[in-house]
Amino acid sequence: MKTCVLVLASSLATASAFSPSTTPKMSVDGVSPRRDFLKSVGISGAATASAAVFPFVASAEIEVPPQVTEYTFPDNWGLTFNYEEDAKKVKDHMVIATGLGKGANKMEDFGKNMKKEMVDFVSYYRRFPKIAGRPSFSTLYTSINVLAGHYTSYGFKYPLPEKRRKRLYQEYAEIEKSLKRGR
Repeated sequence: MKTCVLVLASSLATASAFSPSTTPKMSVDGVSPRRDFLKSVGISGAATASAAVFPFVASAEIEVPPQVTEYTFPDNWGLTFNYEEDAKKVKDHMVIATGLGKGANKMEDFGKNMKKEMVDFVSYYRRFPKIAGRPSFSTLYTSINVLAGHYTSYGFKYPLPEKRRKRLYQEYAEIEKSLKRGR
């Protein structure tokens, strides 16, 4: 509700600031109508208007699922050397790894396989400029660095903290969108 009111108020302020008026193009003291707009609306109003026009991609609320201890251990580790298939598979395995809780079945084996798959994926695909420039690859690369850094710092038996999990699930959503668009 607050957002709707702010957007409406900023839209009205923007419309009134750019509507034709009887004032000359430049005021007597040399201040332009744009500066008058910022004085009347204020910086916060202009920032609200720009936030409404250019929303952040990662600002969408992502629901973080609870950690699990029971899951189906994947048997499809490794690369197929087809980027779309490999990116989806690595992302799916990372989603499982992110959701594992303390004491999960075969957590250490999963972590070791996951880290090897992540390293193989990055080592192979970053050599190709057309793939390395894709948004899905760069976001997946960032996610891989986060998960691999966790494994390096804490080992394979310790689950990810809630804040890191939330960030990773946001990145997984972005990766999924990019892959669906073929980017």
